[in-house]
Amino acid sequence: MAETAIITRVLDSVQQLDAQAWNALLASQAAPTPFMRHEYLSALESSGSAVPQTGWAGRVVTLWQGGELVAACPVYAKAHSYGEYVFDFAWARAYAQHGLDYYPKGVLAVPFTPVPGSRLLARTPLLRAALVRAVREWAQAQQLSSLHLLFSDAEDLAACDADGWMQRSTVQFHWSNQGADGAGHSDFDHFLATLNQEKRKKIRQERRKVHEAGVRFRALHGPDMGAQDWAFFYRCHERTYLEHGNAPYLEPAFFEAMARQMPEAWLMFIAERDGQPMACSLIALDAAAARLSAGHPGGRAHAPQAPQGTAYGRYWGALARVDCLHFEACYYQPIAWCIERGIAHFEGGAQGEHKMARALLPVVTPSAHWIAHPSFADAISRFLDREGEGMAGYLQELQAHSPLRQG
Repeated sequence: MAETAIITRVLDSVQQLDAQAWNALLASQAAPTPFMRHEYLSALESSGSAVPQTGWAGRVVTLWQGGELVAACPVYAKAHSYGEYVFDFAWARAYAQHGLDYYPKGVLAVPFTPVPGSRLLARTPLLRAALVRAVREWAQAQQLSSLHLLFSDAEDLAACDADGWMQRSTVQFHWSNQGADGAGHSDFDHFLATLNQEKRKKIRQERRKVHEAGVRFRALHGPDMGAQDWAFFYRCHERTYLEHGNAPYLEPAFFEAMARQMPEAWLMFIAERDGQPMACSLIALDAAAARLSAGHPGGRAHAPQAPQGTAYGRYWGALARVDCLHFEACYYQPIAWCIERGIAHFEGGAQGEHKMARALLPVVTPSAHWIAHPSFADAISRFLDREGEGMAGYLQELQAHSPLRQG
């Protein structure tokens, strides 16, 4: 049977696509996350967070067959390398030293969101391969210096590898709800029992400091979060960014859109002292985790036999300083919540070796890179070979310092 011709269209915005068609395509991928949903990407644009004025000129490369959307991915022409979390500043400096322009470059990623997952949405491997070629041909026509597929999944990486892209690895730290018997933890103490004595003691001490400071927490799932809760979160979030000398990447309108359009994908832990809120963390939930949360509002969950779903540590902020409050808000409260509801994974975000002491273990997060300039492509390829050897040694060193009990 003759195949219907595949048509490539490059759109100026994800908002030009039907949300239902995009989300259905996303749901069929190997590793869908809430950050690739139509609502999330649209909110980045409409809020002014990821737009040309902030250095993110977004496009959407799409493939159509018989009038149906069969493959798509967001790609941003970048004027800088901020908000990506896979660092190529040295590459940009090398270009500048040779009188060449590294920017604009192309980035296939979710802005400001270093979460692994599917990026090249396609119905079949052949369509994914065609999508990779279409993106590369678009980048060549735009005279971009390079393309960078960040925090992607194995299927996407295989398609890029077949097209001649180079691969690179970084490390994140993730927690898994798995005891020595392979089943999910029954409670937080059961989880602590899997750690060595030093780490158990450290975690208990840190939690005790927060409790003795009079801090108590309450968790709110998105549908139960009111406008005042979101406003309080942003107040904390903005203050913490400013204390570190930076303005937040995300505008208030982005979080307002999240509250309206995909509240089920968010969880907030609010820290209170003397009845007054003073800090909070914001966690994202995939579809399975959101279902488990919605199924057990306000009480203890009856966890499934096998843990399901993923929670993602995203943002936090505080209006007052309490020793170890960050660890409690961003790690221990989410982990305890995941155990209670039978959620399989908690991802702690980019970087941070200190997370290992809190039982978040190292995980390789790969990326793929296409470089237009042949000589620079060769030089970067050799650099990545050396970096890869160093990364392998780094992982071995991290694994040698595992917080888990031996045997």
